[in-house]
Amino acid sequence: WGVRAQGRRAFPTAASSAQEVMLTSERYGVRRLPFSPVSDSDVAFFESVMPGRVITNPEELKPFNVDWLKSVRGCSKLMLKPQTTAEVSQVLRYCYERNLAVNPQGGNTGLVGGSVPVFDEIILSTALMNRIISFDKVSGILVCQAGCILEKLNEYLEEQGFIMPLDLGAKGSCHIGGNVATNAGGLRLLRYGSLRGTVLGLEVVLADGSALDCLASLRKDNTGYDLKQLFIGSEGTLGVITAVSILCPQKPTAVNLAFLGCQSFAKVLETFTTCRAMLGEILSAYEFMDEKCMKLVERHLKLSSPVAGSPFYVLIETSGSNSTHDEEKLNKFLEQTMTSGLVTDGTVATDAKKIKASTWFICISLLHQMLWSLRERITEALTHDGCVYKYDISLPVGKLYELVTDMRARLGQSAKNVVGYGHLGDGNLHLNITADSYSHALLDAIEPFVYEWTARCNGSISAEHGLGFKKKQFIQYSKPNEAVFLMQRFKAMLDPKGILNPYKTLPSRS
Repeated sequence: WGVRAQGRRAFPTAASSAQEVMLTSERYGVRRLPFSPVSDSDVAFFESVMPGRVITNPEELKPFNVDWLKSVRGCSKLMLKPQTTAEVSQVLRYCYERNLAVNPQGGNTGLVGGSVPVFDEIILSTALMNRIISFDKVSGILVCQAGCILEKLNEYLEEQGFIMPLDLGAKGSCHIGGNVATNAGGLRLLRYGSLRGTVLGLEVVLADGSALDCLASLRKDNTGYDLKQLFIGSEGTLGVITAVSILCPQKPTAVNLAFLGCQSFAKVLETFTTCRAMLGEILSAYEFMDEKCMKLVERHLKLSSPVAGSPFYVLIETSGSNSTHDEEKLNKFLEQTMTSGLVTDGTVATDAKKIKASTWFICISLLHQMLWSLRERITEALTHDGCVYKYDISLPVGKLYELVTDMRARLGQSAKNVVGYGHLGDGNLHLNITADSYSHALLDAIEPFVYEWTARCNGSISAEHGLGFKKKQFIQYSKPNEAVFLMQRFKAMLDPKGILNPYKTLPSRS
């Protein structure tokens, strides 16, 4: 095994010799645990459970062994595609008895190496578990299988007059089960909160094949421990989520966007304070990005920003039910921020539905899409800029951008670009560093400095992407030893053989 990496703790890739396997495992602290190898009889059993849905062809397996960033790679020789909870239960029961390691996988859009194998774990894909089970128009409660794609769910709900409570740049391919397993945040968290509040129930298959049916459709259920919370954010290490019950808000009938330029981060913060005070209940998103982000999007994706020449940019979305009321509030806010000098330039896309002419409807809709693309496609633009070192941090809002400026000063010319963007409304910074190629020296300059800096501010080293494989050994920067020990005890209790997504989320026990 060799290393295809953006970091020391990256996954192995195919290499030329057994000696290289040994050297890599020692160097990177990754050793294959004593799980059983997959045999022909194992494949035959799985084929009997799900005929035609057992993948062993190496070419077919390649994209499922590599993460979205193409930075980490495993070498699984087997992928299973169950369609029902009963099939997942059969698979895990067999794997538990045979001591076969399993890597649950949804849309494989994760950024911390949590969704692909490290060694030869069996890939358990939820791609075919994509059925909507029920939707209650009165309560707004959706029940669906874990493999439903987020964007497809949102399209279905919009036809019913509702929306999903989360929105992500990867919505076209990520699965709701994976979203829940990583407690994904995204663009709507400011308005609708985290998945820990909107997920009402889960169906989960445990490591030994036992099916746990906590698929409640009640807003209030105060009977004992809230077991679903154990699995939200557990990254497939405690059980495989097979179905989700989630509370969905009604679709807003008036949506407005404002894309604004600010001359300093201090003014970005003051604009946010003014925004919350003046827009209140209709504020649904407040995103910020620096000038370097916009230049990368323009250079690599050929997207044009309607506002130029500002060190910082802000994207504000309002969502409500009265277009006249919402526009009036937004206009007053814009007038206040422009007059006071907080904002130097901007453009607005107001509610399209009030415009009757179809051509204008299309133009305004495209403007909405274009403005969001400037924010949502930053990650894509970064992948075209070279090797990317990605960090997803939670910090006190007032200190959010200080980490970016400190990192630029620390790295100097050794980095190609150091950029910052994210969900300012909930204190989530996406720090990204690019270089022409991977460098151990550059990584040493970034880590553990970035985590130490975050810890000093009482922040979190992972705001919404989880720990996966890349961050698992850094958990102590955000959690005390007692908390980590308790997590390890939960893992040992629910998965005593450690077959579920091994090598992920929790540090190895000494």
